[in-house]
Amino acid sequence: MIKEYVEEKYGIKVHSAYIAEVKRDLGLQIYEAPNAVEELKQPRKHPTAEKVTAIKDALKYFKII
Repeated sequence: MIKEYVEEKYGIKVHSAYIAEVKRDLGLQIYEAPNAVEELKQPRKHPTAEKVTAIKDALKYFKII
């Protein structure tokens, strides 16, 4: 729902890893993915400031923060 909200309101797509990173930075509970790997094949990219703002807005909209 967060991805859809951000795409509709801001016209940008966000990856679920970006949402998890923002939630982690805010100290919110995140769940471990059953398909998580020990070591990533490529280094993790961080969301841009624009995407962080959009994700935080979506979290407020859905009353998560």
